[in-house]
Amino acid sequence: MKTRTIRSNDNPTPSGDGRIRSRLALAVATIGGVGYAPFAPGTFGSAVGLLLWWRLGPSAIVQAIAIAAIFGAGVWSAGVCERHCGRTDPGHVVIDEVVGMLITLFLIPVGWAGVFGAFLLFRLADVIKPYPANRFERLHGGLGVMADDCMAGVYANLALRILLALGNRVIG
Repeated sequence: MKTRTIRSNDNPTPSGDGRIRSRLALAVATIGGVGYAPFAPGTFGSAVGLLLWWRLGPSAIVQAIAIAAIFGAGVWSAGVCERHCGRTDPGHVVIDEVVGMLITLFLIPVGWAGVFGAFLLFRLADVIKPYPANRFERLHGGLGVMADDCMAGVYANLALRILLALGNRVIG
């Protein structure tokens, strides 16, 4: 009986169950295909995050559960997608942008002007990836895909809080 060693860069044809798993992971990681947008898929993924935040409502518990669930689903699906595509952090994986936007707006009551500011702050932090976000993307598998955007969301959340506090001091 011959044995075959599969290296990480080998991409054997998956079995029926493997194909179903890969398709499900791709659907989750791309948010139902949003990640296949012809340009700026991360921006489209962030927009989906905004829509989800709006639909979740102001409950901190609901938002926290959504963040945890999407993070877990993202770690799994992004890891499967990395193996399926044979490269790290494929561009069409945008579930990380969704969770990053949810973190950006977590526990911050804002109107639509604040939401627009949050969107810009998150996109900026996601593109620049200030330390330690740039280190987090080096983590293995789906965890690395998700962790850098989570950290970008934390940075954007803090920046938004500072801007809102400064704005209240100027206005009030």
